[in-house]
Amino acid sequence: MRTPRRTLASALAALTVVGVLAGCSRADSSTAPAANQGAAGEVRIGFFPNVTHAPALIGVKKDFFKNELGSTKLTTQTFNAGPEEVNALLGGSLDVAFIGSGPAINAFTKSKGAIQLVSGAVSGGAQLVVKPDITSVEGLKGKNIATPQLANTQDVALKKFLAGKQLTGQVKITNLDNPKTLDAFKKGEVDGGWLPEPWASRLVLDAGAKVLVDEKTLWPGGRFPSTVVIVRSEFLQEHPDTVRALLKGELAAIDWAKANPADAKTVVNGALKELAGSTLSAAVLDRAFSGIELTTDPIAAEFPQLAQDSVTAGVVKSAVALKGFADFGPLNEVLKAQNLPAVEAPELTK
Repeated sequence: MRTPRRTLASALAALTVVGVLAGCSRADSSTAPAANQGAAGEVRIGFFPNVTHAPALIGVKKDFFKNELGSTKLTTQTFNAGPEEVNALLGGSLDVAFIGSGPAINAFTKSKGAIQLVSGAVSGGAQLVVKPDITSVEGLKGKNIATPQLANTQDVALKKFLAGKQLTGQVKITNLDNPKTLDAFKKGEVDGGWLPEPWASRLVLDAGAKVLVDEKTLWPGGRFPSTVVIVRSEFLQEHPDTVRALLKGELAAIDWAKANPADAKTVVNGALKELAGSTLSAAVLDRAFSGIELTTDPIAAEFPQLAQDSVTAGVVKSAVALKGFADFGPLNEVLKAQNLPAVEAPELTK
């Protein structure tokens, strides 16, 4: 079942806890690791009502998670963007998060290793879409561009892109919830947005925007980890079987979606109606899905660059050392059981 969104008071309380966690050291947690306590009585997972979180939406709606979890209760919570979800995770009200790669790195940094990257989920699915009269990157000067939240994945991507074009400080950046960005664009209050799917497609097809930059063009092979799965380190240590079950459910959801693309779109649309109160047109769904790849591959080779991007974007002062950021043990067990290649990322694992 879905729990209510966090109140402002609980969010502030979570921020306080984050500050406490930030004072803990990696050495502290490594000297007294939590013992394996078997399957968890409950697992609380977070995700966004976005097409870029399709594996989570399908995993919940089609019971792929529930079928693998057995007696473990599944509780879900939705968020608009990564920083809000990080507060819930580090505040202890969430165990597992489908989240953007940027906030995942920042959570690892803030908490001194209290979270672990355990899987990929989606590659691609983000674009800078703008008013038709903006015909070049130079045309962004003096314009107002929206991102979902300060320091979220798309916010970092936009600021890094602007820095590379020597446009830092010359473009106004407004942080808005995705539905508000659509309304603001229609009213002329913003000139575009660096947005995840389906919101990039909604601005293009429902509001007349055009694509100025497809983020795929900025990455080798057009692949970058737009959505990954992270877990509280303590939860992973205490309940590795539960994490493995969730990842098995995620892989099943992805395999099903690839084998049944039309049905997958229908399921995602139904989930979006339930969680966000509205459905997408067939054209928006088709366009949004055409820009993403559902995959458990975390595309680990890009994380050092992503860490540097947060520095370039001004989110952090220096790139974090990512050794110990990831634990792909549970995922590799799931992949091995299906005769799939393991994820090898020595630069991220302990």
